[in-house]
Amino acid sequence: MSTPTNNQTSTPISTPTHIGTTEAAHYLGISTVRLRILLQQGRVKGAEKQGRNWVIPLFNGMPVIEERGKGPKATWYKRRREAETCILVNRQIIGKNAKEGQNEPPIVVKEGKNQHECHELEINGPCRIVYTPHETGPCGARLWIEAAANVPLVRKIFATFQPVSQEPKAVFEL
Repeated sequence: MSTPTNNQTSTPISTPTHIGTTEAAHYLGISTVRLRILLQQGRVKGAEKQGRNWVIPLFNGMPVIEERGKGPKATWYKRRREAETCILVNRQIIGKNAKEGQNEPPIVVKEGKNQHECHELEINGPCRIVYTPHETGPCGARLWIEAAANVPLVRKIFATFQPVSQEPKAVFEL
């Protein structure tokens, strides 16, 4: 029997067999609301409700959704995405927002062929910041945050905006 050395670890890397709705929606590339509708229709294979939460099994690393014969073709992913996610901060939009008092989302998330904009982004897993000063990277920027394709991201967009320089509308006295 050999003992682990510095290059070996004794803990195996495990892959999950069941996931929740947020992670399953990320894997499928659809919103959590759409996934919950599919769950209520009984179209997610092997999904069970335990208390208030759904437990969704993975088959070859992906949740399986049963397709229907009528209507438009499904738009969710059938296989896991392999391309890494690139996250950029658009400096021009930040300057435009400050100058004109607008509320455009400056964070750009590129997931495969899809591109989303948001005000706040929560990265629920490992990521790294990459800077290439002499050439642009795979997402067309010199500085970006890179996350693996299987790392769930939570994007948030702020609907209302009130500049910091404005005085509060009501004064409260103690």
